Amino acid sequence: MNDNFVIGLDYGSDSVRAVMVNAANGEVKASHVFWYPRWKAGKYCDPVKNQFRQHPKDHLEGLEETICEVIRQAGIPAEQIKGIGVDTTGSSPMAVDAQARPLAFSPDFAENPNAMMVLWKDHTAIREADEINELARSWGGEDYTKYEGGIYSSEWFWAKILHIIREDEEVSDAAYSWMEHCDVITAELIGAQDPLTFRRSRCAAGHKALWHESWEGLPSREFLAKLDPRLADLKDRLYTETYTSDLPAGQLSALWAEKLGLNTDTLVAVGTFDAHAGAVGGEVTENTLVKVMGTSTCDIMVASYEAIGKNLVKGICGQVDGSVIPGSIGLEAGQSGFGDVLAWFKNLLVNPAADLISASKVLDQSQKESLIEEIENKLLIKLSEEALQIPPSESVTVALDWVNGRRTPDANQGLKGALMGLSMGTDAARVFKALVESICFGSKKIVDRFREEGVTIDAVIGMGGVAKKSRLVMQTMADVLDMPIKIATSDQAPALGAAMYASVAAGIHPSTEAAIAAMSNGFDQVYEPIPANVEVYKKLYESYSAFGEYVENNTIKN
Repeated sequence: MNDNFVIGLDYGSDSVRAVMVNAANGEVKASHVFWYPRWKAGKYCDPVKNQFRQHPKDHLEGLEETICEVIRQAGIPAEQIKGIGVDTTGSSPMAVDAQARPLAFSPDFAENPNAMMVLWKDHTAIREADEINELARSWGGEDYTKYEGGIYSSEWFWAKILHIIREDEEVSDAAYSWMEHCDVITAELIGAQDPLTFRRSRCAAGHKALWHESWEGLPSREFLAKLDPRLADLKDRLYTETYTSDLPAGQLSALWAEKLGLNTDTLVAVGTFDAHAGAVGGEVTENTLVKVMGTSTCDIMVASYEAIGKNLVKGICGQVDGSVIPGSIGLEAGQSGFGDVLAWFKNLLVNPAADLISASKVLDQSQKESLIEEIENKLLIKLSEEALQIPPSESVTVALDWVNGRRTPDANQGLKGALMGLSMGTDAARVFKALVESICFGSKKIVDRFREEGVTIDAVIGMGGVAKKSRLVMQTMADVLDMPIKIATSDQAPALGAAMYASVAAGIHPSTEAAIAAMSNGFDQVYEPIPANVEVYKKLYESYSAFGEYVENNTIKN
């Protein structure tokens, strides 16, 4: 009997990757990555303003190239490819027209950043998030933030929409509806032409758009109107029902079947977010914290209805029925900056040097380009090697990991990073080590919050680029958390998780749990805490906590 295959499509911050997976055993037959060209060129972004936008052309070009390439590599006949699952970053909404097409595809909006996808790390809506939080506490009705940890973030759906409709009347008037990135890509694949009937993601709606069963969907028109009457009108052009990602959104459209070399019998699963798919790909179980570590982190858990009960976990990014595994409550937390914090430091060092090399009269153009590329590729490796030689007992510099604000616990995107304890002996490796320690301390804050709120954590699983590549970060993490950390074997766990969802939507496996059991790739490494380091980091963590409290209480949020 011929095996069945599924494709997982994972949209990250910088690139999209596709994997072709054997649904019988989880074997990855092929994979391919596409780097967004417009994003790489810095288009539509202004980091000084915390504005990060992406043109959906990057996404569709990547969709076509990656899927076509994995089909070519694997040589699997179209009739054996039964399903496609899509995960994306989030909350990453974009304005769409009445046919569910992004406004950015219209010539009138082709170069307008406000018509682009608003990437998860865009923090232009801090003021609007503050308004939502204030209103939720004061308006006298339901506190719509209570299942979102009690604090709404500028990274999320309503705050971003409110900011853009206030800033750009043309986009506000032209936007028939708004859709999360995972919904846009899924709708594109099935040829959906009505945003009102399309099956929206439970994961996206519950964690970012204040959707909950207890108030029959999205916040009330009355609540939204107090923020802006246009939001109340928009509610009627959004959705009431949501769907878990083990369900089909529809069949592949004839247009995309032809482009991809597939057929219209291929089912496309309801979309989801990358970290939630990553947790599935990393074999998430109850009482296990799955850390998806990349530019940022998402920390994902699942809890039974009995275990969570009526408990509302404060300061996290939501607790949503079925957002990870249908039949369980999905819990999400995370850090706004993780790999991004280390990349920021690398760029701080590399960019001035690159400018000087580019202006040099000593080297020819080819030499300049080669030297800059070599520095960019090797600097973090060198810093990591040097930092590994510095004993934790010599860590006197303390950093705060809030370079991109703080997601959890207690979202506050107005916070800024900081350094303490610099001296003439503080070199680049020591600053780098302090930054690594800071992102690990930020992770411990999340673990502490879960435990304070009654959520048991017995095991930690790490996945993503940082988990696979950085011995420095992962050993420091194990020492700071004082827990072993298992590293998922798969290099692309979110894409694998999306493929698992697709296998259920296509009817190959009866449940997400069954798909995990059949398709998981296991673990290839365990980082054990080093007792001597654990004791050092307990004291340094106290310094980090006190420093953070001082900075939060004595600096102006803007």
